[in-house]
Amino acid sequence: MISDKITPEALAKKITKQAKAAGFDVVAFTGVNMAERDKNALFEMVDENRHGKMQWMEDKADWRKSPISLWDDVKSVVILGMNYGPKIDPMLKNNLLDIANISAYAQNRDYHDLIKKRLKQIARWLVEETNCQLKVFTDTAPVLEKALAARTSIGWQGKHSNIVSREYGSWLFLGEIFTTLELPISDVEIDNCGNCSACIDICPTKAIIAPYKIDARRCISYLTIEYNGHIAEEFRKPIGNRIYGCDDCLAVCPWNKFGQITTMPDFIPRDDLTNKKLTSFLMLHDQEFRTLFSKSPVKRIKRDKFIRNILIATGNSGDSSVATINKIISLINDPAAIVRAMAIWALKQLLPNQQFIKLKDKYMARENDYDVKAEWHI
Repeated sequence: MISDKITPEALAKKITKQAKAAGFDVVAFTGVNMAERDKNALFEMVDENRHGKMQWMEDKADWRKSPISLWDDVKSVVILGMNYGPKIDPMLKNNLLDIANISAYAQNRDYHDLIKKRLKQIARWLVEETNCQLKVFTDTAPVLEKALAARTSIGWQGKHSNIVSREYGSWLFLGEIFTTLELPISDVEIDNCGNCSACIDICPTKAIIAPYKIDARRCISYLTIEYNGHIAEEFRKPIGNRIYGCDDCLAVCPWNKFGQITTMPDFIPRDDLTNKKLTSFLMLHDQEFRTLFSKSPVKRIKRDKFIRNILIATGNSGDSSVATINKIISLINDPAAIVRAMAIWALKQLLPNQQFIKLKDKYMARENDYDVKAEWHI
């Protein structure tokens, strides 16, 4: 048990030491008051419907106003970051149109599981030492974690809205410990984006509508992960070969030149998800999908959305081989409407009009879903 006489500063050093031993790369401390601009940005996003179909953002917006809104007894917040810096620039895959392009954070284990486990490890130690109360979070509760992190020395919120670190660029996973302990508040890192607009300029769907302002409805990460419906046609070509998330706005950040490649084995890309052909995923059934992605964040989108995304990417691949076309045709009869619709769209991209019309004459009359039927029209 740590002595009651230990200073908050000394306790913060002990917490930092424990966190580093648990694998976290950065640790900082902040209070429970949120900046008005962060609260306003949240409610503005909801009021303008820029959160899309993420209803939980709207339903729990009041909880996000400050840590106290989530837990009355919280006195301090420990912010922890873990580096997942990729070895290879993720944007290099954008040009490999026949390759399945999965976001850098999702090419191995689900970071939620890893970080939560290590947060709990620190939490157990801290409770044993101080008898405090606490709660741990990692992107699993209505916490404005990026805004909280930006109130510390860890980094600042870049114009892409994600945390940018002097040491790790744009590649930090965040976790938080809310505690009843009174801990010292860290210095605040200034915003070092300056006049740079690289992240805004690179976005394939123009989802960063202004500096620090995102329209999720246009974001490829939202469309391929969060959105359950038929992806609007205007976004399908810009999606390219991205089947789960998008790293462009992160990868282009100039601060990444100071970043470091992760040494965490669970963040190093799996061999069976590296440079995999899109067509190798096309015929995945539900059980095969769940087995392949059982410990991966990709599992959260489930098989139907995954195949929808694969079909969009295949439609953009230019691969009109007989084998690929036959696989796509077989998905015209898939039970999921979002799969059938994108199978039709992919065929429309890859086949000459005459061949596409022959398929239309054969299959369109069997379709009862209005949105799927609409995809047959040229």
